[in-house]
Amino acid sequence: MKWQGRQESENIEDRRGISGRQVAAGGGGLAIVMLIIGLIMGGDPQQLLSDFMQNKSKQTQTTQRGAESQEEKNLRSFAGVTLADNEQIWTKLFEQNGMQYQKPTMVIFDNETQSPCGAANAQTGPFYCPADRKIYLSLNFFNDLTQKLGANGDFAFAYVISHEVGHHIQHLLGTTNKVRQAQSQLDEAGANRYSVALELQADFYAGVWAHYNQQWNNALEQGDIEEALSAANAVGDDRLQKRMQGYVVPDAFTHGTSEQRMYWFKKGYETGDLNQGNTFDEVLNQ
Repeated sequence: MKWQGRQESENIEDRRGISGRQVAAGGGGLAIVMLIIGLIMGGDPQQLLSDFMQNKSKQTQTTQRGAESQEEKNLRSFAGVTLADNEQIWTKLFEQNGMQYQKPTMVIFDNETQSPCGAANAQTGPFYCPADRKIYLSLNFFNDLTQKLGANGDFAFAYVISHEVGHHIQHLLGTTNKVRQAQSQLDEAGANRYSVALELQADFYAGVWAHYNQQWNNALEQGDIEEALSAANAVGDDRLQKRMQGYVVPDAFTHGTSEQRMYWFKKGYETGDLNQGNTFDEVLNQ
């Protein structure tokens, strides 16, 4: 992907060099005081608290982080450009459909951090938390994607980030809440099928992003789509189950097979049509 020298997103919270425990305890009593002051002064207490936490993170990060390697700088910049491209594209698409896009924040971290959705670490992989509308991403995952899962190329990483932005889109559109409500009335196998449909739709949205990133920004290079398909193939449930336990259990799928994930990303890329992303009809009616 053509990314060097291009605009990076401002909506990145850098927690590298900060432990999960420090993040959890970072607010402390002073955060409560800030909240009270906000209420007394008539300001927005949530904004005051958010500003305080971000400044606290930056201060802690400055004192604990060592020098950044060139590879780390490149990964940080690449993630920032990818998020900025998503912001530009989804803002336009929402406006075209009479809606206003609300940008998510991407939290980047080293080994572990905390979120309202639970701990984020190398084992959990990247994820989107609807509770705070943040994407949690360890830049170390890029190495795991390459070395452990065999998905090579920078666009494989872009696919992962854009997939998580896809979950943010689902949250904004109300899809996520509808799925959770439906899952609460089903057994595990039935709930898993809804999870598969949700994940495949996020893959589709990542494909839509790639479609418009090429159409509007001419940002794609030869081989980029193949890199994304390689990543989609690498994280299919069937492939991961086979690799981890030697056999496949379809009822336990939560993200979709490699074939499904590649199909829906490619469909989003080739069509760019949001109306063609109804993964639920196909998955639930199988």
